[in-house]
Amino acid sequence: MGFAFRIDRGGGIPAYVQIVQQVQQALRLGLLVPGDRLPTARAVVEATALNPNTVLKAYRELESQGLVETRRRHGTFVTGTLGAPAAAADSPWRAELAEVAERALEAGLERDDLAALFTDVLDDLWPPKEQEPDAVPRQS
Repeated sequence: MGFAFRIDRGGGIPAYVQIVQQVQQALRLGLLVPGDRLPTARAVVEATALNPNTVLKAYRELESQGLVETRRRHGTFVTGTLGAPAAAADSPWRAELAEVAERALEAGLERDDLAALFTDVLDDLWPPKEQEPDAVPRQS
C-alpha cells in the first residue's frame, strides 16, 4: 500500500494525533476508502521511529471513531468514510484552491500565513464548536 504517515516532531502536536488526522484527511480526500488496509503498526514504527504504543493508541482512536477495524493477524482496515464526493483529491475545488495558493505564494505569503488566513475564513463560515469542560469544578 502506498499510504505513509509523515510525523512532524517539532510541531507540538502529539504523534498519535498526527496519525489520526492524516487518516481522517485521507478519508476526506478519497485517498483511503473502506476496505483499504492501513500500514501495520510495525511498519509505521519502522518508518517513523515512533513508540509502538503511540501507533496503537492512534489506531484505537480511529477505531473508536468507527473509521477503522482491527482484525487480529490480518491488520487494520478502513471501515468508515468522511467528507463528501466534492472533497475528493481530483475535485475541481482542489484545482481552484491550488490557484489561490499559487497566487498567495507569488504575493509573498508563507504556507503558515495562508493556512492561518484560510482557517480564519473557515471559522467565519463554520464557527468552532464549543468545547465541553473535561470536569466540573468542585465546590468547597
